[in-house]
Amino acid sequence: MPWLGWTCGACRFCLNGRENLCVSARFTGYQINGGYAQYAIADARYCFSLEGIPSGRSPVELAPFLCAGLIGYRALRLAGDAQRIGLYGFGAAAHIIAQVLKHQRRPFYAFTRPGDRPSRQFALELGAAWAGGSDEPPPTALDAALIFAPVGALVPLALRHLEKGGCVVCAGIHMSDIPAFPYSTLWEERMIRSVANLTREDGAEFFDFIQKHPVQTAVTAFPLEQANDALARLRSGALQGAAVLAMS
Repeated sequence: MPWLGWTCGACRFCLNGRENLCVSARFTGYQINGGYAQYAIADARYCFSLEGIPSGRSPVELAPFLCAGLIGYRALRLAGDAQRIGLYGFGAAAHIIAQVLKHQRRPFYAFTRPGDRPSRQFALELGAAWAGGSDEPPPTALDAALIFAPVGALVPLALRHLEKGGCVVCAGIHMSDIPAFPYSTLWEERMIRSVANLTREDGAEFFDFIQKHPVQTAVTAFPLEQANDALARLRSGALQGAAVLAMS
């Protein structure tokens, strides 16, 4: 069961295929009991089948697909048919979407914290055409950039590396303020857009894809009582891939 747990089906957003923007949407672990509960009641219409995913995967290994994977996939969908794609913040979502892009034979370019050599190496191992710090220019202009790091200053940086008509997709729920930048950076039909939640269509398409193409998750598990430590390690860039809170 993903983050989106219920929509009204009657508002203008639901009726035109944008249920992720439903005015009455309810979310798992927020308006709907769930999250860390041992058991939860879920609306079957908003659940996804994991049939077809290779057997032998633990709940800890599958967990990143239902959050990082889904929101990352929606961000990728919003980039359209862009071919050369920059990934800013090479963590939980990016390491999954990198594998999707590799299967789609679309080159991706990984931007990490300046000086973060382990993350650069991780990105290259997953097939990145290039990996460098967010303060470095890529070797070629990009058609789209997906920003997973909650850092507003990355938006004008990414815009400067875009080809004409390119798109910057901000995938986080929260982001620090975007600093001012000259209009010339946005000109020539470049775009900035955000991601809000997901639709069931996103989820169905994503799970259909990973059932047909092997996608692995790199996971570090923490017990619930170490949640603050997990967050601190994520913020410091000390983890590769995703952090998962494992219930005993």
